[in-house]
Amino acid sequence: MSSSNAAAKTATKSGGGMLSGLTTWIDERFPLTALWKSQVSEYYAPKNMNFWYYFGSLALVVLVIQILSGLFLTMNYKPSSADAFGSVEYIMRDVEWGWLIRYIHSTGASAFFIVVYLHMFRALLYGSYQKPRELLWIFGMLIYFALMAEGFFGYLLPWGNMSYWGAQVIVSLFGAIPVVGDSLTEWIRGDFYISDVTLNRFFALHVVAIPFALVFLVIAHLMALHEVGSNNPDGVEIKKRKDVHGNPLDGIPFHPYYSVKDIVGVVVFLMVFSIIVFFAPEGGGYFLEYNNFLPADPLKTPAHIAPVWYFTPYYSLLRAMVWPLFGIDAKFWGVVAMGAGVVILAFLPWLDRSPVKSIRYRGPIFKTLLTLFVISFFLLGFLGTQPPSYAFFGVIPSAPVAQVLSAYYFLYFLTMPWWSRIDKYKPEPDRVTM
Repeated sequence: MSSSNAAAKTATKSGGGMLSGLTTWIDERFPLTALWKSQVSEYYAPKNMNFWYYFGSLALVVLVIQILSGLFLTMNYKPSSADAFGSVEYIMRDVEWGWLIRYIHSTGASAFFIVVYLHMFRALLYGSYQKPRELLWIFGMLIYFALMAEGFFGYLLPWGNMSYWGAQVIVSLFGAIPVVGDSLTEWIRGDFYISDVTLNRFFALHVVAIPFALVFLVIAHLMALHEVGSNNPDGVEIKKRKDVHGNPLDGIPFHPYYSVKDIVGVVVFLMVFSIIVFFAPEGGGYFLEYNNFLPADPLKTPAHIAPVWYFTPYYSLLRAMVWPLFGIDAKFWGVVAMGAGVVILAFLPWLDRSPVKSIRYRGPIFKTLLTLFVISFFLLGFLGTQPPSYAFFGVIPSAPVAQVLSAYYFLYFLTMPWWSRIDKYKPEPDRVTM
């Protein structure tokens, strides 16, 4: 027994020594250990982060899923109008596990936007965009813009009838811009209509350009996060109070505490994700539309052309503009409203003038208006999936409702400097609470 124990100890030491030697060899040539300590094991995060802080790590997980699944899809996809739809059918029917990879990618696109929207909502709840995290928020918004571009460029690639006509409608909107509109539209398409050229450039942007930009922006986002530190439900800056070793009194190392916690969240997420992939990949027609199972047909327009669900709130802003202004067509103002609806989010750090960050200590005005904003966003998203003729309960026409909701969407942000300043608030605590 003693000899066997000694042998085991010797083997352990040998294995540990080899690993230690490899680590030392790498550290002499690349700061692996220093990066691990600064970014993970010695990065102190607030000890009271709750459920809403899962979605940042989940967004990173979905990004990896999308890159890997997209890589395998490109091995059999052919970016030409004659072969694109057929290559997708080939992947689904003849490539081993091809159907699973395609469904993982299509479900992952929706999952990406779900976790990003929840991540952004958490920022609204706890004021994670306020000083000193303005640049962190800007990087996050650039990720959001890139993600929307990635989703749009990828939407055309299956060359289904809905993706073809959806891309046709969205690209043609740029034609509403005075003077340069037609030239801009032609430049985006690369032709006078949606064709092989359009498909190829969208494929290049979707597979190469935008993913590189996304990865770069995610790295910048994480670097900015670790520089200023994570926010928390109390909005207290934990770096202001440190112990004798220079560590925050209200912080705990990210590893192993939050790394283990995030792994639990990832496991639960992957369980739900897998259920959708295997049992409901179409997502009730929201993840994969019926008309996208039909090949693109320039002569057959779908009854109702609508974008993918994650674009529909902004699509409703577009459709709500029906009045020409200053002699310019309403279509142009719809495009402006749609673009402004996305861009205005980036200005939140300078629109919010509240002296406190977290909803825990903000007053009734903020809580009421934020609740109404979320309801408005959901309703705008729902109306964007419906035809213009839709009526609530068969009685209330959707057009005036969408116009009222669109007006509130913009007023929420434009009046924020006023109401955030006059709103009542409770003083923030000196230390974080649980």
